[in-house]
Amino acid sequence: MCSKYTSLSGKDIEKLVEIETTLSYYAELTDCYMFIDCMMENLPHAIVVAEAFPTKEIGLYEKSVIGKFVFESFEPAVFAAFKHKERSSISRAITQEGLTVEQNVVPLFNDDGQVIAVLIQEKKVKMQTAPKDDFQNMPFALIEHIVEPNAQPIPVVSDLLVESIILTNHENKVIYSNPAGYRFITELSGLENFDNVALDKILPFLQEVYDKGDDVFFLEITIDRKSFIVKKIPIRSQNDKVTLLIIHDLTELKLKENELMMKTFAIREIHHRVKNNLQTVTSLLRLQMRNDLAASNASAFQEALNRIYSISSVYELILENEDNAEEKVDVIALSKKIGYKMVGTSHTAAIQLIFHHDELQLYCHSKKAVSLALIICELLQNALKYAFIDREEGTIDIKFLQDASFISLHISDNGVGMQEVKASFGMEIITRLVEYDLAGTFTIIPSEQGTHTQIQFPVSEEVFILND
Repeated sequence: MCSKYTSLSGKDIEKLVEIETTLSYYAELTDCYMFIDCMMENLPHAIVVAEAFPTKEIGLYEKSVIGKFVFESFEPAVFAAFKHKERSSISRAITQEGLTVEQNVVPLFNDDGQVIAVLIQEKKVKMQTAPKDDFQNMPFALIEHIVEPNAQPIPVVSDLLVESIILTNHENKVIYSNPAGYRFITELSGLENFDNVALDKILPFLQEVYDKGDDVFFLEITIDRKSFIVKKIPIRSQNDKVTLLIIHDLTELKLKENELMMKTFAIREIHHRVKNNLQTVTSLLRLQMRNDLAASNASAFQEALNRIYSISSVYELILENEDNAEEKVDVIALSKKIGYKMVGTSHTAAIQLIFHHDELQLYCHSKKAVSLALIICELLQNALKYAFIDREEGTIDIKFLQDASFISLHISDNGVGMQEVKASFGMEIITRLVEYDLAGTFTIIPSEQGTHTQIQFPVSEEVFILND
């Protein structure tokens, strides 16, 4: 069971097998039902891998539950023990057979201190004839109140719930429904009176729910463009076999998901067209450069091409990942894409481009990415244009550093150095983008060899770091 459904190692499984041999002793000693649950490998649920029942206590489980799924909605104490690595308990949990039990849970650790499973102790909770004054137990008290004989009128709280609550008997006939449940049945069946009709007959899509027998069951259903999630909880009563259906309408949520999906497709199409248009402009500029362009103008055209390519690179990276709904851009990948392209197309000496980022995972949204792309482009253009005059080779270092809540981008070269800072169009682009778009600072740091520039800007919702 563990090998098939979990990611536990052989050593961890051996430890659980050793514990499993003692379960029956604990069950007899405490007159409680004992279980071992493990988290499943590819699902957010747990699974029962071992059990032991006391011989004196009768009536809680009629059959083995090994291999049954455990849902957080019904047994939160189990998942709390996994998450917090400490003992957890709940006075009322719903079991795989829809029974209300008192549950105590302790985590089981391996030799490395990792939680590999949980040990569960369950004891049957006696039915109450009236709801307790306890908000945590209200849902369970409501159920008990409905199924108990000689009960008073149903508490008004059920009438206020958005979810459809429907109770059916052993013939699957409705014995109670709140207003939302009544509307659910009438809208989908067309009947206003359904007291003596089995619910699965007038709503055939619920047949699958009832076919699952005594198991707690979830099912998502789509009918006539309406979507619902149905939760079925079997309940044992002294007088009847009762099934509780809790139905939540997902239609509005699904519509919003579809709207968001359509907007995402539209935005991606816009990005695609922008990228194609930028490539068209690039082709026109290259065509113009080949048409007897003067050498003095060729340099300006090449700078314009580099800027366009930098912007286009942002859209290429966004479009590479179809699941990139947030339009986040990998800044390191963007820098490398721009840098290698510019060095490869430059007519300078043999330039080596070196990146330093210490595995930093820096991302930003598309608008900030365009600003960063242009800043990197301008700084590299300056280095390629002025740093290696009369030199056969050179090195440009691009370094990203994180300092508390700030990111620093350092671009330095081992060229001839900058004698004085001259005003230029490229320098104006850098200054404006850094100050106004990134809310950062631009500094030229004195260096004994070459030129060293630094861009510093804060981490924000639009510029962020992903941690593993």
